[in-house]
Amino acid sequence: MVGGLLAAACGTTPSESGATAVPDSSSLIEEYPDAITRHLDRTASAPRPVSNSAMPPRHLDIETFPIALVDRSLIVSGGPPPDGIPPIDDPQFQIASDVDWIEPDEPVLVLLLDGEVRAYPIQILIWHEIVNDVVADHPVSVTYCPLCNSGVVFDRGVGDDILDFGTSGGLYQTNLVLYDRQTETLWTQFDGRAVVGTLVGEQLATVPTAMISWKDYLLDHPDGSVLARDTLNPKPYGRNPYNAYDQRTAPVPGFFTGEPDTTLAPFERVIGISTSTAALAVPTESLAEVGVASTTLSGRPITLWHLSGTASALSDTDLASGADVGSTGVFHAEVAGQPADFTRVGREFVDDVTESTWNILGEAVDGPKKGSRLESLDHVDTFWFSWATFQVEAALYDPAAD
Repeated sequence: MVGGLLAAACGTTPSESGATAVPDSSSLIEEYPDAITRHLDRTASAPRPVSNSAMPPRHLDIETFPIALVDRSLIVSGGPPPDGIPPIDDPQFQIASDVDWIEPDEPVLVLLLDGEVRAYPIQILIWHEIVNDVVADHPVSVTYCPLCNSGVVFDRGVGDDILDFGTSGGLYQTNLVLYDRQTETLWTQFDGRAVVGTLVGEQLATVPTAMISWKDYLLDHPDGSVLARDTLNPKPYGRNPYNAYDQRTAPVPGFFTGEPDTTLAPFERVIGISTSTAALAVPTESLAEVGVASTTLSGRPITLWHLSGTASALSDTDLASGADVGSTGVFHAEVAGQPADFTRVGREFVDDVTESTWNILGEAVDGPKKGSRLESLDHVDTFWFSWATFQVEAALYDPAAD
């Protein structure tokens, strides 16, 4: 949300080509406390389409909303108004082989669901943060919070209702706060919980996804779908409004309150893995050293993979020129009903049970199991400070130390 805040608080200037220039992210929210206060004062009395709306700052009304699952005072304004960072509600798609505007190392968020495969370029998500979509007849919301580098896909079904999500304009400990348009309940993006509002206590089901390089997606899915650039709310796609953000040493003051967990550096990248009974963090750099690692989670063996060649979306103004942070895959380590070990061979992985070859998405591309998929685990590539905020009891596993 820093980019949206900067656009609102600083304004933008046209470049010589007529395109909107990307603001300098050296200026952050700490320079605009008065603007935020004025914004809250204005929105407190603004009418909402839902009478029982919990949209900030209404979430502070304890009489209307006596239950909050987080400290409601830590839900703060990120600057833009609701949907000031506009979600994509009518997504359009292209065939991967027809796309000529994504660079090979650019990150894309990939969703494989009931036989359909779609890629959502981070160069689009970084400007819109939410895509309300339907994939294989499943209503989903594809979400990305740049301040946490968290790409998470949710099932939009809650009971018998299908929800549509937007950006509330709020942040909770630097994480995007979503709102649903049906009840205007507030939801934290990192874990999909309804934290204040009519639906408080509900939790969205997640759909496993992976952030990989465009070249790896294109290699195995040339006929796959790719989210097209939005022409209704166009942005300077390919540009990163959070230049050098992942080189910070501490969360943005005003967006994060308190001291982050010191077990790791706040902006160290980790792979956060969760099941219904356990959670685990793995330092990305440590996994990159070994390429493949094995451990157990919730009593089952899992395998963790790393490939180089995926750019950080948050380190360079030119998104495709970001530092190489690689891509990851996390799967149950079972092939043909048996526990399996994997070895990285080039940019693929080979199991020791059937000697089949698998890509970073866990799809068998050669050998006896060709055409099958490994069982994916929910995982997110994120920063340590964010994972430790939402997963206080999670274990930490260092594969390079084994």
